Amino acid sequence: MSYAEFLELKTQLDGEHGFDPTILPDFLFPFQMELVGWSVSKGRAALFADCGLGKTPMQLVWAENVRKRTGKPVLILTPLAVSFQTEREAEKFGIEAATSRDGSLPAGITITNYERLEHFDPSKLGGVVCDESSCIKNFSGVRRSMVTDFMRKLPYRLLCTATAAPNDYTELGTSSEALGYLGHMDMLSRFFVNDQTGNSVGGRAYGGSPQWRFKGHASEPFWRWVSSWARAMRQPSDLGFSDDGFELPALEHRQHVVEARRPPDDKLFDVPALGLREEREEIRRTLTERCEKAAELITDADSAVAWCQLNDEGDLLTKLIDGAVQVSGSDHPDAKEEKLIAFSKGEIRVLVTKPIIGAWGLNWQHCNRMVFFPSHSYEQYYQAVRRSWRFGQ
Repeated sequence: MSYAEFLELKTQLDGEHGFDPTILPDFLFPFQMELVGWSVSKGRAALFADCGLGKTPMQLVWAENVRKRTGKPVLILTPLAVSFQTEREAEKFGIEAATSRDGSLPAGITITNYERLEHFDPSKLGGVVCDESSCIKNFSGVRRSMVTDFMRKLPYRLLCTATAAPNDYTELGTSSEALGYLGHMDMLSRFFVNDQTGNSVGGRAYGGSPQWRFKGHASEPFWRWVSSWARAMRQPSDLGFSDDGFELPALEHRQHVVEARRPPDDKLFDVPALGLREEREEIRRTLTERCEKAAELITDADSAVAWCQLNDEGDLLTKLIDGAVQVSGSDHPDAKEEKLIAFSKGEIRVLVTKPIIGAWGLNWQHCNRMVFFPSHSYEQYYQAVRRSWRFGQ
């Protein structure tokens, strides 16, 4: 063995676990065929493709290839209400798929929500797809472990999301672990060093506290390793294909500043909020003013979403906006799904909810206006704003 061959064995670039695809339908765009072909050949892969690039038809074709290969059903896991959209897309493309809520397998491709995963037996399946896999890290530790353990029992696995690791590398570690490659902690020890000083020299800080940064030599090997099991793209031209039909209009973003009607209880006038505690106090003190402004902005909209952060904001917005329906965290999953589907069908004019509840994977092209309350989560904001093709304001 040469020294070059020895070094290649140390790269952690995993081999193929899949097979040559037997189905690549004409309804796929060229770049989609490329991604589906690669992910089927890989067997355990991640597609980090931006919103609007057709992850749903790609995962349906991937699942159909696995179903034919194994002779077993393939399970597609989705966020709440997205199962309805996935089933509708499958019907449009002539692929047999059906939704299940009780663990039954009514079709070769069965669709369900993450919240109902415990009803299913992995031994009866040939593969699994995690749609909007980025949302997994927002689950509790028990739910996240359940999804990862479920996937480990299946030979063919696919992760799909538009917002992989926007702020740190946590998601890449959990994605790798779910696919059966390097575990989360193995990834840390191989490519990162614990920097207690908080410096992020040599790469972006990992995870927050304590700080992790790339080892001096590890940046290029790390991304080579990620690219061995994942493909990422913002537009088709990232992979050398034409962007025709995928160029979106510029985002129109309007910021509205609301003045408080009264100063804080212990002050004569408003002063800038310093720190998280004061920020939270400011948010609660201006709750009525902000909700009134949001209601004013969407009262005349044909279809709108008000993305809030607090339960009190959602309750007040629902009272202020005629015909508004709120989806709250305390709702039963069936009730959440029913309301989100009703909005996607145009049966609800104004939806009030939090990004963490409704921002994942839903397509609301009919929605012509959105309002956002301040949030520190780039990912939730990005997911929410991309739900509507006209974007929010």
